[in-house]
Amino acid sequence: MIIREEKALGVRGQIKERLHHKILIVGGGTAGLTVAAQLRRKGVEDVAVLEPSNKHYYQAAWTLVGAGTYRPEATVRPQERLIPTGVRWVQDHAEEIDPSAQVVRTRGGREIGYDFLVVAAGIQLDWHKIEGLEETLGKNGVSSNYRYDLAPQTWGFIQQLKGGVALFSAPSTPIKCGGAPQKIMYLTADYARRKGLAKDTQVIFGSAGTTIFGVPEIKNVLDRVIARYGIETRFHHELVAVNGEKKEATYEFTPNHPEVKARPSAPRPRVTIPFDFLHVVPPQSAPDFLKQSPLADPSTPLGWVQVDKHTLQHVRFPNVFSLGDASSLPTSKTGAAIRKQAPVLVENLLAVMQGQAPSKQYNGYTSCPLVTAYGKMFLAEFIYDNLWHPTLPINTQKERYDMWLLKKHGLPFMYWNLMLKGRA
Repeated sequence: MIIREEKALGVRGQIKERLHHKILIVGGGTAGLTVAAQLRRKGVEDVAVLEPSNKHYYQAAWTLVGAGTYRPEATVRPQERLIPTGVRWVQDHAEEIDPSAQVVRTRGGREIGYDFLVVAAGIQLDWHKIEGLEETLGKNGVSSNYRYDLAPQTWGFIQQLKGGVALFSAPSTPIKCGGAPQKIMYLTADYARRKGLAKDTQVIFGSAGTTIFGVPEIKNVLDRVIARYGIETRFHHELVAVNGEKKEATYEFTPNHPEVKARPSAPRPRVTIPFDFLHVVPPQSAPDFLKQSPLADPSTPLGWVQVDKHTLQHVRFPNVFSLGDASSLPTSKTGAAIRKQAPVLVENLLAVMQGQAPSKQYNGYTSCPLVTAYGKMFLAEFIYDNLWHPTLPINTQKERYDMWLLKKHGLPFMYWNLMLKGRA
């Protein structure tokens, strides 16, 4: 509700409007809308969502868009149609959070007070941290499924392959959907196989990680997939520069690389790899306004909101909660994780609102639908400490066609019709 309008110095000039809500949710993506819908289903009043975008994207399908099996326009809907009835949508950008004063200041000159805050601001794609990348994205065979406009370009470049080097990157930072860098790689390798180009195509995975997957049961499956396609893996390799005109990608060895460990004081070695097609996954971090906030985890420069990993309550500000990609939760940043986090957060938030201690516990569950070929997928499910945690009454370590159908049809239906409506 609007308390009053008055002029006062704000983040960028003058405060044009002062608002106050019992619960303010920063971010209207998957996490923010799911929480808002669940709160309204429990009869909670005076909830607002602060979200600048007028479009909402189902980003999980962009891998399939990049592989030519999903229409890009089917992944986007108007934001206004997804805001739960009874929730106020403040269409603006968050610029500053002051948890001591319990206010959020916006780019548009608003100051929004709150009694309780839920931070669901998502993740920031740091394209600029790779030298030369922004200038060549969408050109010269360089693309990424991490942007709506670029995913169709990925498919275009895959279709243009006549052999050569198909190069894929994965950064050292946490990213949304940790399996996405390799899913498009497997689909590209399968495309080359189907077109009779496999012998002429070298598929390389240049990853800053230390292994293909941290969960042993899942790694075993992916190792077989990699062997089947003859993919060359180069771990401990961080993409640092792209020269689109020359079609060259430069990787720097990470601190965990054996050569760096052997000579830690020496400059880190770099290697340049020529490519015909390059799929880039950019480094990622919390939005800049969170990095500068007292809510940020001081142990990392990436700016994640520092919460208890089980209750999702902030460790220093008890009326603040966070979930999803912006949070410090030590699990993969996926929609499946949010689906399990949201009901825990809602129950604990309601308890705190009633003066009680939060009691619901999140065990770190997440899952990643790992597409390994056209028509094949298996579901990687795990909890904290990289513990394999299958929940379906089927063999989830097997690549399956029914799981492909789940990815292409079942999960989008659940997302739009159940999850964002607070029903799943």
